[in-house]
Amino acid sequence: MALPNHIAVVGGGRMGAGIALSFAVGGSQVTVLERDAASVDAARARLDDIAQKAVAKDPAAPALDVILGRLVVSEDYGLLGEADLVIEAVPEDFELKVNTLRAIEERVTETTAIATNTSSLSVTKLAAELSHPSRFLGLHFFNPVPASTLIEVVVGEQTGVGLVAAAREWTEGLRKTPVVVHDAPGFASSRLGVALALEAMRMLEEGVASAEDIDAAMVLGYRHATGPLKTTDLVGLDVRLGIAEYLASTLGERFAPPQILRDKVAAGELGRKSGAGFFDYS
Repeated sequence: MALPNHIAVVGGGRMGAGIALSFAVGGSQVTVLERDAASVDAARARLDDIAQKAVAKDPAAPALDVILGRLVVSEDYGLLGEADLVIEAVPEDFELKVNTLRAIEERVTETTAIATNTSSLSVTKLAAELSHPSRFLGLHFFNPVPASTLIEVVVGEQTGVGLVAAAREWTEGLRKTPVVVHDAPGFASSRLGVALALEAMRMLEEGVASAEDIDAAMVLGYRHATGPLKTTDLVGLDVRLGIAEYLASTLGERFAPPQILRDKVAAGELGRKSGAGFFDYS
């Protein structure tokens, strides 16, 4: 399946870098946009690291120098005009995403597709802030992006039918599987994943079992690749808290964040990225 010739990813954090690398491995020219010189340097180092790991793990991947030759990291947003597809991958804050998407729309051509990597925010509401909502949809990638085999294609109320078909092709071109869902709070994956994780946290809070045993029950009993608490550590406790608060505001108290989650985030225990969450990574 064909991938876009040139894509841009706005936001070079862990998710953005993973998205960029996946397209570069697939053959696209990729521009990663960051806000300042320090962030550009950090994103470039992150891409170098994950590219080396991808080549080591995937025999079908191109040579490292070929992949890196397809990647450009810059703070020059004028480069967005060269992209066939732009994916926004900034943090899960509605106003930040709106401002970023408006800045993207001002710089791209009329035929450029625009996607958000949001894991829970309404694609329809984000689209309502744009001048051309029919060319906008959600492409929800999963962490770690290079190893994940799923992309959730989220269809807003005004997303064009042709764009959905193209998104399916892009997903398959990345050797991943598309799951198409209509815009709803948490889509399919976040809604189900967070529901399981929040209940696991409540069980830990109530002393039902240890974090290790709660996770083992799902890994061994239900064949989940990773337990819900370790998955939360991977995603980031702060990210999970933000999603839970949004789902609670839209779907009700069943998604209210447990106190243990709030306490850990307040203490800076954000999961693997901070060295500690529900498990210790120091």
